Formats: sequence, C-alpha cells, structure tokens
Amino acid sequence: MAGGAMALGLPAGAQPAPRVPAGYPGDYAETIARAQQEGAVSVYASTDLEAVQPLIDGFQARFPGVRVQYQDLNTLDLHERYLAETARLGDGRPARDAAYADVLWSTAMDLQIKLVNDGHAQRYESPERRGLPGWAVWRDEAWGTTFEPAVIVYNRQHFAGAHVPGSRSGLARLLQEHVQQWRGKVVTYDVERSGVGYLLAQQDARMGSEFWYLAQALGRAGVRLSASTADMIEQIASGELVLGYNLLGSYALSLMERGAGIGVIAPRDYTLVMSRVAFIARRAPRPHAARLWLDYLLSREGQALLSRSTSQLYTIRTDTDSQHTANALAERLGYALKPISVGPGLLAAQDALRKRAFLARWREALKG
Repeated sequence: MAGGAMALGLPAGAQPAPRVPAGYPGDYAETIARAQQEGAVSVYASTDLEAVQPLIDGFQARFPGVRVQYQDLNTLDLHERYLAETARLGDGRPARDAAYADVLWSTAMDLQIKLVNDGHAQRYESPERRGLPGWAVWRDEAWGTTFEPAVIVYNRQHFAGAHVPGSRSGLARLLQEHVQQWRGKVVTYDVERSGVGYLLAQQDARMGSEFWYLAQALGRAGVRLSASTADMIEQIASGELVLGYNLLGSYALSLMERGAGIGVIAPRDYTLVMSRVAFIARRAPRPHAARLWLDYLLSREGQALLSRSTSQLYTIRTDTDSQHTANALAERLGYALKPISVGPGLLAAQDALRKRAFLARWREALKG
C-alpha cells in the first residue's frame, strides 16, 4: 500500500445542488448542501487507490465541489496513524481543513470494531441500510461494504495433472507430500504485519484445531510471509510461488478472469468471507461529507462501481446489476461461505493477552 495522500477533484465553489437520491429523506438536501460547504471528505483506507478510483470519480461527479482526499494505507498503519492523530487532538476538535480522517475504511475488521467499541465512531442511520444484510451492520456505526472470500490460490502449471486440495486437511497432506520441492514456494499473510492476515488466522483458529495442524505443515514447507495480497498473487501467477493460503479472493478471481495461469479454491470445509468495514470518525471535521461518502459507498451505484474496478470487489448488496455480488459468488464457489459478522464477536481477537498468546503459538507452529 502507498502512504501518500491523493486530493482529487476541483475546489469547492458555487455548485448546482445535486438531486436527492430516490427513497432518501427530504432533509437530505441539507446534508448535501453542508457537505458542499465543507468541500472535501478525508478517507483513510486500506483499499488500493487503483481499485477505488472509479468510486472516487463517480462520487465527485455525483457531488460536485466535494473532493475526495484519499489515503491509501496498510491496515496497521491506518489504525496507528488515526490513533496518533486523535491523541494529538487531546480534548479539542479538528478544524474543518485539518488533515484528519472523516471516514476509516479497512479490511482489518477486528481493528475497526475495536475502534468503534472504544467510542471512535459516529452513529448514523444511513438511508442505504435496508439494502444490506443484517450481519453487515453494527449499531449503525460500523458498516460492511464488500463480500470477499479467503481462498487458496495456486499456479495451474505447477498443478498440471496433479491433485488440487479442496480442504485444509487436504492442503496440509499435500504440503507434507511435497515438502522438499515446494520448500520456500508457499505463501500466506504475515499475521504480525497484516491486520487482515491476523483476522483470518484468528477466525480459522476459532473454527477448530485443524488450523494449527495446517500451520505446522506450512512451517515445515518453509512458508513465506507477506503483508501484500497483490504481491503474493502475482508471484503465484508468475510461477515463482506454487500456492498461497488464506488470500483475499477478489484480486485472484479478477486476475484469473483476465487470463492469469492461476486457480482459486474455496475450501469445502468452510470458506471465511470478510468485509471491508467503514465508519465515520466521531470527531470528523467534515461530518456531512462523510455521510455522503458512506451513503454513496453503500448505494447501488457505488457498489456497482466497486464491482467494476480492477480488483472486481464483490459487493455486499444483492440488488446491483453486476456479476460480482454475494449471491453470484456463492453460486460460483459453493455454499460453504461463512461471513465474518460485523460486530462485537470480533473484539476477542484484539484482547491483548489473547493476541499475545495467539502470536506465540503461531510462531511456534511455523517452526514445523
């Protein structure tokens, strides 16, 4: 992830009032007008700028004069930067032009929920709530925005004529059988540097002890660790690596559709599905623009733009005119999909003692 700010669009000025979307409350026109007065929305996000650019362009066309200041950050950097900036504020409030997040949007669901639980989010009753599944919204503060499976990605040439693992136990056995020739050619997230990697591993461990058996097999195979989904999948596509475990499937499925020599397996025992979680910062200096951004992100139009991005992110809604919806994904990969609910169940993952114990066991397992 890049760490630079992207300020896009024209400065705020005299702008025609955009129409209020159908089905929105009548006073939403005031939200739009105030957002245009604020002139910008600052979004701290872990979604690559290239993937979100169509959404940014659509938003700025829809709401002239509200430019998007987009910070593309690693999940842990995003979390730590926001907390550091909040600490520097003390009891004060940021000025309207302050370099401070209005919206936080991250794949690290547990870190987001911890921030919400600790009082960092504004409650907002979005008009788009009715279009979302119940598991994707918590307290009208935290909002799931995508539907992304954690999958096994493999290089098809390496597996020509060979058995492809369909489950975690099958993958562990395969790693044992090929431990010598695949040594150093298997990859997964570095759970100590990747927020989404830690989330997925921790959720795996909750599903049963089989995960630790697989972790030991990964360790014996000299597993590589990375914090970048794109880097891992591109190395698998090039043949440098044989396969990757627990990678976010949206990028892999998109690359496969464009002709890359990779395959994607949704484990039949269960396939975790995560969602990029967004919330409006409690002390957002541009709160009306933040509401506009969140509503647009959750809207049919915004979700359709996400699904047409380079990464073809699968959308949380089921009523968009797109092949990249949760329902389409379930039909494509099978029905062992287990969405990770946006809510308090994620807080256990961020308990300091539990996290320390989990990471210690993870390091031990990787010794093989």
